[in-house]
Amino acid sequence: MAVALDQPVADFQVQATSGQTVSLAELKGQQVVLYFYPKDSTPGCTTEGQGFRDQHAAFQAANTLVFGVSRDGIKSHENFKAKQAFPFELISDKDEALCQLFDVIKLKKLYGKEYLGVDRSTFLIDRDGVLRQEWRGVKVPGHVDAVLAAAQALNKA
Repeated sequence: MAVALDQPVADFQVQATSGQTVSLAELKGQQVVLYFYPKDSTPGCTTEGQGFRDQHAAFQAANTLVFGVSRDGIKSHENFKAKQAFPFELISDKDEALCQLFDVIKLKKLYGKEYLGVDRSTFLIDRDGVLRQEWRGVKVPGHVDAVLAAAQALNKA
């Protein structure tokens, strides 16, 4: 079953960089941003990740953890994270369990060919594990600022 606004998000356990296992239940008490992106080290995904990197201190000040999610493997994630100096973890969702939970796999077109890919999307989960905001079909410019503003407002609520 996919997530819905103002409803609790089902607990999940996923592998992330730095040898971590991320469990939503263990993150209670902190806000969580999950941003789904198509592929490591591609231009749009790099720019988006750099935006979250550059605003990391502000997210921390808003009691908000940031995680990037794609279907790439841990080794690819570790390289991408190191190259871009990301201060947050990247989640590997090779089996697409998280992608399915958040319903971000969409039919896309590239050079006339159709394929199933990750629709760039971001989700803000409150400190009790409830989905409070979602952005789907994200355009990178200005997006991180919008997510940060929402995280700050939610933290004050």
